[in-house]
Amino acid sequence: MTTTEAKKEIARLSEVINHHNNLYYQQHKTEISDYDFDQLLKQLVALEEQFPDLRQPDSPTQRVGGTITKNFETVVHQYPMLSLGNTYSMEELEEFDKRVGKGLGNEPYEYFCELKFDGVSISLIYENGILVKGVTRGDGVRGDDVTVNVKTIRNIPLKVKGKNIPERFEVRGEVFLSRSAFNQLNKDREDIGEEVYANARNTASGTLKMQNSAEVARRKLDCYVYYLLGENLGTETHAAAISKLESWGFNISDTYKKVKTIHQVFDYINSWEKKRLDLPLETDGVVIKINSLLQQRKLGFTAKSPRWAISYKYKAESQSTLLKDVTYQVGRTGAITPVAELQPIQLSGTTVKRASLHNANEIERLDLRIGDYVFVEKGGEIIPKVTAVDLSKRDKSKSKPIRYITQCPECKTALIRHEGEAAHYCPNDKGCPPQIKGRIEHFIQRKAMDIDSLGEKTIQQLYQLDLVKSPADLYDLTKDDLAKLEGFKELSINNLLTGIEQSKEVPFEAVLFALGIRYVGKTVAEKLANYFKTMDALSSASYDALLEAPEVGTKIAESLVNFFKDKQHQKEIERLQKAGLQFTLIEKEQHKLSNSLDNKSFVISGVFEKYGRDELKELILAHGGRVLSGVSGQLDYLLAGDNMGPAKRQKAEKLGVQIITEKEFEQML
Repeated sequence: MTTTEAKKEIARLSEVINHHNNLYYQQHKTEISDYDFDQLLKQLVALEEQFPDLRQPDSPTQRVGGTITKNFETVVHQYPMLSLGNTYSMEELEEFDKRVGKGLGNEPYEYFCELKFDGVSISLIYENGILVKGVTRGDGVRGDDVTVNVKTIRNIPLKVKGKNIPERFEVRGEVFLSRSAFNQLNKDREDIGEEVYANARNTASGTLKMQNSAEVARRKLDCYVYYLLGENLGTETHAAAISKLESWGFNISDTYKKVKTIHQVFDYINSWEKKRLDLPLETDGVVIKINSLLQQRKLGFTAKSPRWAISYKYKAESQSTLLKDVTYQVGRTGAITPVAELQPIQLSGTTVKRASLHNANEIERLDLRIGDYVFVEKGGEIIPKVTAVDLSKRDKSKSKPIRYITQCPECKTALIRHEGEAAHYCPNDKGCPPQIKGRIEHFIQRKAMDIDSLGEKTIQQLYQLDLVKSPADLYDLTKDDLAKLEGFKELSINNLLTGIEQSKEVPFEAVLFALGIRYVGKTVAEKLANYFKTMDALSSASYDALLEAPEVGTKIAESLVNFFKDKQHQKEIERLQKAGLQFTLIEKEQHKLSNSLDNKSFVISGVFEKYGRDELKELILAHGGRVLSGVSGQLDYLLAGDNMGPAKRQKAEKLGVQIITEKEFEQML
C-alpha cells in the first residue's frame, strides 16, 4: 500500500469509527456489533503503525489507551477552578438571591439551573480545535495533567468540528462512572476475588489517576461538560455557551433549564428531587448560575467561590432504626461480608431491612453494637448503608459490642485475613457450600461458559441432590438425573442438556475465565490464552514465565502457580478436557503488514513508553517476527523497557543476545 492509499484508508476508517462512536455514546444507538467495531479499530491501528507519520492527534486509536504514565505533571490553571458555596435550605437560596440583586442594582437577571453530578471535575484545553490537555481540579490553582487518560473517554471530542471555533478555549466538566459501569466493574472484581469498590465517585477519581491508560479505557468513564472559558468566544450568556458546546459535539446533560426568578429555581429543585434517581449516574444537588456572563463578571468572586453561582445540596434521606443483629455472607472466593439486620424502615420509596457493613474495619470505625439505633442512607441512591450510630439512643446496659466471627458461618473453618486486605476469608474452598455453588454460578455465566438454561435455583437443587459439586459434574448429568429436579419436564431437561453440550464450543479464553482463578478476569484470561495458546502450556508455566505474559504481575502469577499445582484442580481440568471443552486457542489469521522482522525472535520485558507488551507482540507478529517466552542462546533480540528484571538482562548479556530499546525497535520496522 502506498502512502497516498494509506492516507485515504486511514481517513475513511477514522470517519466510519467516529460515526459509530457518535451513534453509541451520544445517540445511544448501534448499527454494527462490538466485534465488527473492534475489527475496524484494529485495521486503523495496524495502518497507523505501518505509517506512523499519518497518525493524527484526534485519531480514534488515541482512545484505546496503552500509555504507561509514571508521574503526572503539575499544571497551573489559567482560570482557577474555585469551589461553589453550598446550601441545604431554600431560605439560604433566598439570601443568595438578595445578594445577587443588591450586587446588580436594578438590573434584571435570570438564572441557569443544572443538576450537580457526583463525579470528578476536569479542565479540557483545546488549541485549533484539538484536545491538547486534560487537567484535574487539584487544589483549584494547579492540577495534574491526565491527558492520556482523558483521551480514553469516548464522549470527550478529540477534535472539535463546527463554525467559528476559537484558537484556544477551555471546557470544564465532570468525569463520572455511570451506575451500570460501576456495577459491572464491581461484578468483574467479584469475579476475580477482589474487594468491591464502595462508591462510584471515588472510583472515578482513582481511575482518572491510574498509570495505565489501557486499564482506564476498560473502566468506561463518562463525562458531562457544563462550562466554556476563553477569549473572544462570541457568547454573552451561559445558555448561549452551552448551546455552542452542544453544536461542537460535547456531551451535555439535557436536564438544564433557564429560569427568571428564584421561585422558579425552587420549582426546578423540587421537580428533580425524585426524578434524578432515575438518571444513569449519581447526583447530589443543583447548581444555580447567573445566566449573563457580563453580570457574572460584575458580581465577581470571593477568595474561595464565585458570587454569581451557588450549589443547593439535596439532603440524603437518612433514618434511624434498630440494629437487631449482624449476620455474615460468604462469597464465591470465600470473602466474608457482614450484613446489618435492621428493624424495617421506608427509605427512598423502598423497605430496607438489611445493609452492608463491608468489613471488620467498618464495624470498628462506626463503633457498632447490637441494640444500637443506627442511621441508614442509600449509598449512591441504590445500596443501603449504615452511616453512623445514634449515640443519643444508646442504652449501654442493653447494647452489646460486636465480636467479629472467627469461623466461617457455613462450614465452621477458621477464617484468615491476608496482609494488607480488609476482608476476612474462609480458606475452605473445596468444602464450603457457598463457595462451591458460587464457583458453579461463575462457571455458567454469559461471559464464561454461557449455559443460559441453568440458573442459581437449579444449581442449588443439583447441589442438594449431590448431583453437582464441581463444574465438571455438569458434563456427567443425564436425563434421569435432571428428572429428579423439581419442575423439570422433558422440554426443560432437553434444553439444559443442549445448553451444556453447546458450551463445549465456547473458546479457550472463556473456558479459562470460567475456571474462576483468583485475579484472572475476562481480560487477563484473554491475554493468557493468546500468549500461551494451550491449557497445557499455561498450567506448566513457571512463575517467571508467567510474569512474561501481558498484564501478569506478581499477584496474578502467584495465584496461577498455586491454582495449577493443586491436585484437585488438576483433576478437575482433566475431567473438563475429557468432557470436550476447548483447551486450545483458535487463532485468528494475523494481518501481516511487512516482512521487515524476517522471522527474527524477540523476548519483551519491562514497561514501555508508547506501547503495551501485548501491542508490541502484535507488532512483531504483523511484521514477520516471532515472540518467545524466555531468554536463550537462540534468541535474536531482548526488547527492554523500564523496570526490566536484572536477571533477564544478565542472562542476555552472558549469551550475547542483542538488547534493544523501544526506539531501536521502531527503527527496525
